[in-house]
Amino acid sequence: MYNDVNMTVNLASASENPNFLRQLRLFLEEICCDICRVHAVQHDGAAAEDVDVAREVDLGEPGAFADMLVRRPGRPPYFLEVKYGYASDRLVHHLETKYGTPSTTVPDADRVVLLIDRAGRSDWPGFYARLRAAIRPELQLEVWDEIKLRELIHECFNLDLPTVTVEGLTDLRNGIDQAKWHWAFGDRHIASPLKSSLLWHFGWSRLLQLHTQYGLTPERILPPRRYRNVVVILADLSYFSSFVRDTRDDEIMRGALTSFYSNSRYAIINSGGMMGQFVGDEVLALFGVPEPEDGVPLRALECARSLLQIGNSVSNRWQRQLDRVQPAGGVHVGIAMGDIHVVLYRPFSQTHIGIVGDAVNLAARLLAEASSNEMVVTNTFYQKLPEPVQAEFGEMEPIEAKNVGLIKAWKLHGRSRFSTRGA
Repeated sequence: MYNDVNMTVNLASASENPNFLRQLRLFLEEICCDICRVHAVQHDGAAAEDVDVAREVDLGEPGAFADMLVRRPGRPPYFLEVKYGYASDRLVHHLETKYGTPSTTVPDADRVVLLIDRAGRSDWPGFYARLRAAIRPELQLEVWDEIKLRELIHECFNLDLPTVTVEGLTDLRNGIDQAKWHWAFGDRHIASPLKSSLLWHFGWSRLLQLHTQYGLTPERILPPRRYRNVVVILADLSYFSSFVRDTRDDEIMRGALTSFYSNSRYAIINSGGMMGQFVGDEVLALFGVPEPEDGVPLRALECARSLLQIGNSVSNRWQRQLDRVQPAGGVHVGIAMGDIHVVLYRPFSQTHIGIVGDAVNLAARLLAEASSNEMVVTNTFYQKLPEPVQAEFGEMEPIEAKNVGLIKAWKLHGRSRFSTRGA
């Protein structure tokens, strides 16, 4: 049974281990993404796939990124900040840096939801007044504390909020995954061995769509075969080796990668794509799998833009913990369109799969031509975009691709938000 005292004691212990606390915040961000989507479905009548919950959103100032931005049809967007375990002065400073002045990138948001640990903070009315003063007047401030978080988890997933331990949080994740699987497939496939694999590759709203619109059972969603006209995205952290070389504490490097992995995977599934795999500091995403659909190129481009913002956010946080200023940060992106093959790693087992094909190789070649905060795309992908979007790209000199020949490609320059300053 939940109580404030146990939560505070465990959090106090966790604060002595900053690496655990960083993972806890990322974990809570993932849970909040699901809560915001489910809440919009239950209370706003929105379709799950129409709710956009983005992470690490550029606010328009160097080094300023919102933890989350929630957009629902017909409603103003709102920000959500997970600041569990933050010291009071640091928390106020973060809010003032991010929300003390109007955002040039998200001018229409109406509030900031703040998830914090309230128990143990002295003079709550005075502290709340400081939080309120740190945010510009036109933004409402809504606080989710331990009690509110417990209520939301119970309301959305019919689960209790456990104590803050590895075992308790693992059980909570497993319970949430079980709820998502039930939302997607009902009671008929509860015991499917593909649950963990498919929930890793796809968002639950995408699985629900594949099940209800296409009649696909878990076994038919990702069978080994050729998939045609797939958009392949490869994104890679820029100057990763330089960051690692100048990082004295290995936990900082591991924490940066975990943040990149968690946020990147969510950007992919939030855009309706398929999470392919991670290789070192590189992420592979697929769009148009298992079924080719209208709007795939635009959704893939939306995902790529999100990955650029995530790369800048990860680099900014990493830089703040280093002595030597890095030459640049962010990610670079390659996008190709063509055929891929899903292959089994083990016979008669779809739980672990590989992705191969010329489109993957071509995306890797384009990735090498992109600098920090740039994406390079094939002409086939470019031609699928609306003309106003095409105008953002510039044509490149043909690129030599091994065993292929000269490739016509286009480049998009993202906004560099790499900064050695900030909260």
